[in-house]
Amino acid sequence: MKLASLKAGGRDGTLLVVSRDLQRAVVAGAAAPTLQSALDRWSDVAPVLDSLYRQINEGQLKNAAAFDAHACTAPLPRAYQWLDGSGFPNHMRVINDAGNASAPVAPPAFPLMYQGASDDFIGAHDPVHLPAESDEIDFEGEAAVVLDDVPMGVPAQDALKHIKLVMLLNDISLRAYAPRESAGGFGFINAKGVTSFAPVAVTPDELGKAWRDGRIELPMRVSRNGEWFGHPGGEAMHFTFPMLIEHAARRRNLRAGTIVGSGTFSNSQRDAGSATIIERRALEIADAGTPHTRYLQFGETIRIEMLDSGGRSIFGPIEQKVLKSEGL
Repeated sequence: MKLASLKAGGRDGTLLVVSRDLQRAVVAGAAAPTLQSALDRWSDVAPVLDSLYRQINEGQLKNAAAFDAHACTAPLPRAYQWLDGSGFPNHMRVINDAGNASAPVAPPAFPLMYQGASDDFIGAHDPVHLPAESDEIDFEGEAAVVLDDVPMGVPAQDALKHIKLVMLLNDISLRAYAPRESAGGFGFINAKGVTSFAPVAVTPDELGKAWRDGRIELPMRVSRNGEWFGHPGGEAMHFTFPMLIEHAARRRNLRAGTIVGSGTFSNSQRDAGSATIIERRALEIADAGTPHTRYLQFGETIRIEMLDSGGRSIFGPIEQKVLKSEGL
């Protein structure tokens, strides 16, 4: 099943059921006016949505219209909770190695995780507005899962069943602020900009065999201004989504609509490239002692997408410009 949210309809949008090929869509209707309302009553609402999904794929819905990803916001325009993890230890190893040649290469015993801002997600084609290029603007290609109610203390082996949807995202980071905030010992505030999501959220079964053991075993295709930047694969995810959920729920419940991020996709193979600028710069430091890849400048475009084994877009692409905020 594939779901999206129109910008029209209020701050939580209007829920759409989207065809598998991302060509047609239909309003979900009174049973689930928004995605959050669907998640709150998932066991009751999912069969209704699945029936619409089957009908739209079979061409049975006369009220279906062309799907316009530009008219969509994030599948969840705002969420009760956004927890971003560190599922790919290679990413942290590369960053640490750039500043400390003796940094350990073994995966940590538990994932790192922070609680991000979830009140202002944007759509895949909305521009990223920021005040200054000197903030060292970066992108991060990630995946995420959306949960139903998760009880405190859930073990990883039981967490998989609580994953209802999978999403693709670009987590904008402002690297100039990260060292100061990391040194403070609390979570990121100024170091994180807006987070944007691909237009469509999908149920795990839409990933087919690529959904394995709570990870997405497909490459994430990242380009900058139309030029290849990387295609790291999800099979390198050491801390799987169930493991991240177990970590997040160790001492608290997680309520329906909670989003858990994978962290930046990262592979140890150099030819896979990177899903974020800071990782490429760290590799350049390791190789030559200094970075030469610039952080994002105003007017640049980022594209992030994931294709299935047949070359078809699963979530629809994220493609957005970085622009200067007016009046700042």
